[in-house]
Amino acid sequence: MSSVVKVVRPSGILDGTKAGQFRQEITKLVESNVDIVLIDFADVTFMDSSGLGALVLALKTVRAAGGKLFICSVNDQIRMLFELTSMDRVFEIHENREAFEESVASTH
Repeated sequence: MSSVVKVVRPSGILDGTKAGQFRQEITKLVESNVDIVLIDFADVTFMDSSGLGALVLALKTVRAAGGKLFICSVNDQIRMLFELTSMDRVFEIHENREAFEESVASTH
């Protein structure tokens, strides 16, 4: 049985303005029985603490439904934010989509 993987691609600045919309998108995915959510940050230029909070809530939502959440393609600013807040230990972060597919798709 194959896992259902959905990719979420936020863009621009992930802050308080976009955080609510982002959380709603994750909730809809969880309600549609997704097993794995990949958040692709390739198009995100900046994320603040509101965006990080939305990400933590997304992780809790996905885990509560028995799914897994992964992140890929973060830029230097977002990587630094993850490291400063120790969130790099909480989230499984992949270099890019190909790296995610190689490691995750092969194990599920």
